[in-house]
Amino acid sequence: MSQATPEQLEAAIRELLAARSADATICPSEAARQVGGDDWRDLMQPARDVVARLADAGEVEATQGGEVVDVRTARGPIRVRTARAAR
Repeated sequence: MSQATPEQLEAAIRELLAARSADATICPSEAARQVGGDDWRDLMQPARDVVARLADAGEVEATQGGEVVDVRTARGPIRVRTARAAR
C-alpha cells in the first residue's frame, strides 16, 4: 500500500486543476496515479476523501454527468472541477 498522505493528494488535485482551463475537470485517479505510482488504486478512497474535504471548503465540486454531487454518497466515477464560486 502506498504511503501517500492526504496533503500529497490535495497538492496533486490542486496542481492538476491549476494546469487545466477553469471549466476543465479531472478524475481523482489522476491525482492518485501522480502520488501513488503503481499503487494508485489503493489511493482512490483517500483521494475521494480529500475531494470531499475540499468540496466542504468550497474549493472544488464533484460532478457526475455534469451535475454537482456529494462525493460521499455518489456511486461510480466522479469528476472534479474548481468550484464555480472559487473561479
